[in-house]
Amino acid sequence: MPELAEAPDTGLAPSILLVEDEPGIADFLSRGLSAEGFSVDCVADGVEGERKALRESFDMVVLDLMLPGRGGMEVLASLRAAKPELPVIVLTARSDVEDRVAGLDAGAVDYLIKPFSLAELLARVRAQLRVASQTSTTKLSAGDIEANLLTRKVTRAGTAVTLSTTEFELLVYLMRHRGHVLTREQILSTVWGYQHDPTTNVVDVYIGYLRRKLARPDSPVPIHTVRRVGYRLGNNG
Repeated sequence: MPELAEAPDTGLAPSILLVEDEPGIADFLSRGLSAEGFSVDCVADGVEGERKALRESFDMVVLDLMLPGRGGMEVLASLRAAKPELPVIVLTARSDVEDRVAGLDAGAVDYLIKPFSLAELLARVRAQLRVASQTSTTKLSAGDIEANLLTRKVTRAGTAVTLSTTEFELLVYLMRHRGHVLTREQILSTVWGYQHDPTTNVVDVYIGYLRRKLARPDSPVPIHTVRRVGYRLGNNG
């Protein structure tokens, strides 16, 4: 099996949002991407695709242009405005040069014309993930929380928040996986470098520290407890 390009600074499989309304194509691509080790979330209309892409954390979006609800070009425009660093590969049945140029000018990193082979899509996905992994990111944001990776300064709604080194590393790990549930074991291994230790509650203790330090009178920090699993950073409960 060809080597996969890993998402930058994560310990998890690269995550892909597939927005495709043709059931046969969606199933084929989802199965093929999953078989190559990618984590795939598939939706069938532009409205839901845009919502998930904006609210959740993905390493890449594979986007069909002809979608019900909201057209692919409109979704692409929204993603470019809100998440310019998120790579989007466009799928379309249109082969005109003008259409391809329009998609690339709108912010797509690559363009595939139907019908195409799974091998070609996989090669394009890996190539774009390699590009993304080599892009230097100095700031992370999740809602109104921002973290500067160079200065290690954190703000919420523009107000500075003082965190310890470990608190900062924990927050950054949660932010890099915004929208994803992280188990206590994953957090413990990545932030503290521990192997599984069922007797320690250090993760829960530090989550409590973060919640208190980042809380505002009108808004608790959106770090959600997922019962018997772990934690997730995100605006929805």
